Amino acid sequence: MGDLMGPYLFVFCGKRRDGIKILYFDQSGFALWQKRLEKDRFAWPKKHSDAVVALTPEQLEWLLSGYDVWKMKPFENLHFERVS
Repeated sequence: MGDLMGPYLFVFCGKRRDGIKILYFDQSGFALWQKRLEKDRFAWPKKHSDAVVALTPEQLEWLLSGYDVWKMKPFENLHFERVS
């Protein structure tokens, strides 16, 4: 991998796997994007031989939409009647 300020997204997932953070450089500084799930967990490889796992843009979109990129299983759709 090259320059940290290049056209890369750095995707991180916490131990509970209910949130993902994406760090990237947008020409004027670093930006951080975050998504937290209310019920499900993100599919994330627990043991992987490589320190870095490369995803295609399509695979990242699938991951953020709730699919297990490795098993292709989506999140359950949640429907709320009210928000407290």
